[in-house]
Amino acid sequence: MSTHRWRLMCAVIAGLMLALLMAIVMAVPRGDDGLQWTQPMFEGGWMAWTFPVALFFFCIAALLVCFSLLAIRFPETPRRGLLGILTTRGDRLFITLLGSAFINLGWLYFFGAPLTGALVISFFFALAVFRWV
Repeated sequence: MSTHRWRLMCAVIAGLMLALLMAIVMAVPRGDDGLQWTQPMFEGGWMAWTFPVALFFFCIAALLVCFSLLAIRFPETPRRGLLGILTTRGDRLFITLLGSAFINLGWLYFFGAPLTGALVISFFFALAVFRWV
C-alpha cells in the first residue's frame, strides 16, 4: 500500500473516531449547573451508560483500532518473553488489560475509591508487559 493511501486511510479512521468521541460528549446530559457527567446518558437503557463508562469503552475501541492499524502496517512476529510463551502486540495488550482490571479490583477491595494509585500501578504494569512479556 502506498504511503499516500495509508495516510488517507489513517486520517479517515481518525476522523471517524473523533466524530464518535464528539457524539459521546454531545450525549452527556445537561442541567442548570452544566454537564452532568455521572448521570445516565440514555434513559431506560439496559446499562447505566454514563460518560465515564462510555469513555472507557471508547478508549478500549480506540486501542483495538490502533493496534489493528499497526498490525496491518507493520506485520509482527511473535516473541518469547518472560512468561515463556510466544506473544504478539495484541496478546500483550490483552494481558495488560486483564492485569489492569485485576489491579483495579484489588485496589478497590483494599483501599476503595479513588483509583488514582491503581492507575499509576496499571501504567507501570503495562510498560513492563510490553517490554518483557
